[in-house]
Amino acid sequence: METDSEQKNYSCGVCWSAFADNLALKKHMQEHGKEKSYFCNVCHSAFTQKFNLKRHMQIHTEEKPYSCEVCGSAFYDNSALKIHLRTHTGEKPHSCEVCGSAFSTNSSLKTHIRIHTGEKPYSCQVCQSAFSTSSYLKTHMLMHTGEKSFCCEVCGLSFARNSHLKCHMRTHTGEKPYSCENCGSAFSTNFALKTHKQAHIGDTPYSCDVCRSAFSSSFALRKHTLIHTGRKPYLCEICGSEFLFNHAFKTHMRMHKGDKPYTCGVCGLAFLRNSDLNSHVRTHSGEKRFACKICGSKFLRNTDLNTHIRIHTGEKPYQCQVCGSAFSTNSGLKVHLRTHTGEKPYSCQVCGSAFATYSALKVHRRTHTGEKPFSCDVCESKFSEKSSLKIHMRTHTGEKPYFCEICGLSFSRNSHLNRHVRTHIEAKAT
Repeated sequence: METDSEQKNYSCGVCWSAFADNLALKKHMQEHGKEKSYFCNVCHSAFTQKFNLKRHMQIHTEEKPYSCEVCGSAFYDNSALKIHLRTHTGEKPHSCEVCGSAFSTNSSLKTHIRIHTGEKPYSCQVCQSAFSTSSYLKTHMLMHTGEKSFCCEVCGLSFARNSHLKCHMRTHTGEKPYSCENCGSAFSTNFALKTHKQAHIGDTPYSCDVCRSAFSSSFALRKHTLIHTGRKPYLCEICGSEFLFNHAFKTHMRMHKGDKPYTCGVCGLAFLRNSDLNSHVRTHSGEKRFACKICGSKFLRNTDLNTHIRIHTGEKPYQCQVCGSAFSTNSGLKVHLRTHTGEKPYSCQVCGSAFATYSALKVHRRTHTGEKPFSCDVCESKFSEKSSLKIHMRTHTGEKPYFCEICGLSFSRNSHLNRHVRTHIEAKAT
């Protein structure tokens, strides 16, 4: 039995309809030359035949007389029903002569062939970018219009595509419908699952031309390549920060705008990133999924666990190029560098005092608010800093961790030890 693709070898150059013989094609071509004397009263579309007008009217009346006996789906015409039935039978009569891929419709085959020919017939009138399908062009146009018609009912974020909204909703529901058959790991998107599976089979088809490092996805390779070029194409015009990727740049811009779109449903706190929200939510549930195999300590985030492990290993991979001091975290190095630059990016809006770290600013603010959040369990004394409470507790415990190497006297505070040591220095001087 011949397939549809074998039977229909003659194609119309106007509408790309396919026909079994040249005579049928010629008859069809006459329809393009005919006068369109049948008009739709609703949308004023014109047709050459009364039959075509009648079939068109079903769009307006929503009449779908052809039903699928398998799933009940309804269609405007019999040809659409026939194509639909292939989703149940698995029939794919249209084959690509180049690579052998098979398709259920001739239109799908035509779209596929553009992969081999490189044809991109749909052009953007704004930036001249070209696309192989009209759907790709429509999606691209949203970048110019900024239209985001799909809105999340939970947090209010809007998206250009419904598929993006569906993926986003999983951040609220926690749904991970894509599971790995090898290890059982679950993922919120099929792309994430595919990338994960490549790690099992060791499939790394994307290779760096500079250092020959191999990667499982083209995205990972592009990200890696920027390490060699040093190029950061996304520049913040407000503070001059540069970013490798657009999503990181967009997240950074929220900081300047004060935009925090991710809100905690428990306490109402808002966050710049969804990952920050997910970590915060665990503070309410008490869930600490990441455990240290050495001491058993548990952490909310895997990054916190990795940082903690350096306590055991003594690893300090971040080194200051000015004085050689080493740190276990990159954030620790950044804070340290301010001792060399004198930079104090955090300023008090009340008195204008500036500080090198945000935590120092938070402590300073309490001098204005009078807030003392740290309480002694013994005598109920209150303090604005945790370190002050720790020193106070020694009055109850009698602990004196600072001792003089000259005479052996012990002290509860380092400042008291320093004052004591000066008495020895002054005695030697006299």
